Amino acid sequence: MAMAFKMTRTAAMWVTDECKNSFMEMKWKKSHRYIVFKIDQVSKLLTVDKLGSPAESYDDLAASLPNDDCRYAVFDFDFVTVDKCRKSKIFFIAWAPTESRVREKMMYASSKGGLRRELEGIHYEVQATDPTEMGFDVIMDRAN
Repeated sequence: MAMAFKMTRTAAMWVTDECKNSFMEMKWKKSHRYIVFKIDQVSKLLTVDKLGSPAESYDDLAASLPNDDCRYAVFDFDFVTVDKCRKSKIFFIAWAPTESRVREKMMYASSKGGLRRELEGIHYEVQATDPTEMGFDVIMDRAN
């Protein structure tokens, strides 16, 4: 399988360097507020589905997730503590809505650990099957 880009194999898929590089840009350069990842069912490649600009919000991320397809997402959450200290925490979101196919849910579930190992620096994980399980209040509670 000859490809023009480098990849890393995880359990059920290949993680492209595009995914890792986008994550590093988000983490170190603050180039993105969030990244949505998608597994191509045919090629088994994990690709970047959407990049959120630094000006976008958590609501923009939530709105970009499909109602009937699984996705992974990372979100760079900036906040101020009660001590007036600015902090940033990176959240990993495993999105598997109830309406998605069982085979897809299984593929995303079996690949999650491999992707997490590739994306170093994640602070918290959220698994959600509907928007209420990943609401902004959930993110705030975990960050504090």
